[in-house]
Amino acid sequence: MSSLITADLVDLDLSADTKEAAARSLAERMVALGRVTDLDGFLADVAAREAQMPTGLDGGIGIPHCRSAHVTEPTLAFGRSPAGIDFGAPDGPADLIFLIAAPAGADDAHLTILSSLARHLMDEAFTQALRTTTTAAEAAALIAGDTPAPERPAAPPAQEQPVESPGQEPPAEQSGEQSAEPPAESSVDGGPGETPGFGKGRGGGETPFRIVAVTSCPTGIAHTYMAAEALEHAARTAGVELAVETQGSAGFTRLDPAAVAAADGVIFAHDVPVRERERFAGKPTVDVGVKAGINRPAALIAEVRDKAARGEITHPATSPSTPTPTPTPVENAGDPHEGYATKLRKWLMSGVSYMVPFVAAGGLLIALGFALGGWDIDKAPSVAEHFAWGQVDGWAALMFQIGGLAFGFLVPVLAGYIAYGMADRPGLVPGFVGGAVALTIDAGFLGGLVAGLVAGGTVLAIQRVRIPAVLRGIMPVVVIPLLSSIVVGFLMFLVIGKPIASLQKALTDWLSGLSGANAVVLGVVLGLMMCFDLGGPVNKVAYAFAVGGLAHPNEGSLKVMAAVMAAGMVPPLAMALATAVRGRLFTRTERENGKAAWVLGASFISEGAIPFAAADPLRVIPAAMAGGAVTGALSMAFECTLRAPHGGVFVIPLIGNPLLYLLAIVVGTVVSAALVVLLKSTRRPVSEEAGGGGRTEAGAEVTVAA
Repeated sequence: MSSLITADLVDLDLSADTKEAAARSLAERMVALGRVTDLDGFLADVAAREAQMPTGLDGGIGIPHCRSAHVTEPTLAFGRSPAGIDFGAPDGPADLIFLIAAPAGADDAHLTILSSLARHLMDEAFTQALRTTTTAAEAAALIAGDTPAPERPAAPPAQEQPVESPGQEPPAEQSGEQSAEPPAESSVDGGPGETPGFGKGRGGGETPFRIVAVTSCPTGIAHTYMAAEALEHAARTAGVELAVETQGSAGFTRLDPAAVAAADGVIFAHDVPVRERERFAGKPTVDVGVKAGINRPAALIAEVRDKAARGEITHPATSPSTPTPTPTPVENAGDPHEGYATKLRKWLMSGVSYMVPFVAAGGLLIALGFALGGWDIDKAPSVAEHFAWGQVDGWAALMFQIGGLAFGFLVPVLAGYIAYGMADRPGLVPGFVGGAVALTIDAGFLGGLVAGLVAGGTVLAIQRVRIPAVLRGIMPVVVIPLLSSIVVGFLMFLVIGKPIASLQKALTDWLSGLSGANAVVLGVVLGLMMCFDLGGPVNKVAYAFAVGGLAHPNEGSLKVMAAVMAAGMVPPLAMALATAVRGRLFTRTERENGKAAWVLGASFISEGAIPFAAADPLRVIPAAMAGGAVTGALSMAFECTLRAPHGGVFVIPLIGNPLLYLLAIVVGTVVSAALVVLLKSTRRPVSEEAGGGGRTEAGAEVTVAA
């Protein structure tokens, strides 16, 4: 790890008093060494990661981290704060702060090294050594592993209890030694008394309680491995055998199926859906967030043992006689008791989330093609047949045609992943086929939505049919893709596709003819939707509606895209402005968040306003919606157009009537900021003490929505 941290990246007297200031101070050291190319861009990525989940951990540790395109090589900076900094940990401020910067394409080896640091942080001897070291060089050497870390005190032996196995030794793969005791018999192949992934049981026929666990977090750099280490340490203390599967950014190595089969219980400590969750069906299961795995691992182990003692099984196992469909990706990510309306929303969001990267890449390439080659670049011949290396028009045509191909996947990807959200991998083939048919018959975005739902429903219906056991092996590979593709293709070509295409054409013609009052009303509605939940489902519906129009752009659809992006920029910009002009109405943490909100808002990241909305929703959200409605209406009234689906102020050159467009954003921002200030002025100003603790007057902790 020596290349990741040097003495120049260590600050043993970090004077920052907020997490944003701490990240900036440490990031400046990275910039000075050339490891970060854009300070503000990198800090925006750190803030976006922090918005998903606070990075404070019990034990006085803060570990902000992110992947960023502004990082040239994996880098770790360390700061020690004498006063402590609030990173949102339950037990108070952090005095040890680690800023981890990983390039957008960091390789597996570097992520593995970073995961080893995360595991060290669960060792009290290691953190205590960092608190007492006197020089930056010593701290860097300790973190890098050049200086051996103090050994962790041995875990106390487990107490004699009827349920537990007394004096259980650590599993063989953890201790590095094989047990010398006589092996116990095992029903699992792999040697008498030995289970792959667990090792040998105790002698005398005794088998310890066995748990398999999965840990994961949104970034997969730190919390994933810290939760794994905490669970392993707690298991050794409790005399329990534990095998952990870390589903991090570097991919994951599946637990041995024999270990899963032999396990007495399962722990999921995750903030993203567990991959291949069906492997753990039929086991007593504890399902929590990844921070619970870090902060209370012993309690999770006790809970899963209690469930096993009661015979409580979360997901019944399937059997040949009574086949039960495994949970779909959407069901794995939510509450199994959710209603169909909630599931429908999640199915649609699943498709939109996979579609957005195609939209961003394809749309921006198309916009760049127009910017470099003019509005007639779409008439250029294929670059495969003719390409002028030394002419700008040639490169413009190249970008336009690549973007057009990427954009062509929009509808099939939308349909395919809606079906995937409903029926898992068997839904992909009919979903993509249905989306391709929707493109063929000009059913567009609406056709893709319907095709995805039809494909998922068709697969679910086929899976409910009882079939002979001899045919089950070919069902997911041959039978389901074949039958579902036939059904979906027939329905889309001959039954429902043509009416949807007619509706899509009518909608396109309506957008093309929008002018005057009608356009302004649509701008108001879109602005309200973009600001209602700040990146949530309603926001994404409005965004998807606008992006769908870019597949076959016309004057009306380009106006809609402009209004949607302008309105989405307003909430974070308004919160930034409000904290700048009336800072005493906000906590110290909110004022620091306001600084980052300038960048997030300018980049069209509506989620930059989430910390403010989470702390004071009744004042912030109505104010944001009012400003968004004003901006959407003005953008429509000014007849601004936009061919790029993302980019914020960075694509202003690609906008029709750019000065009026900026005016619309400024007016909406001022309206929202003024309303927030007015509404917050009706209550007692927040004290500095409250600001330091990150709490509002009512004492509600300022949290960040994931």
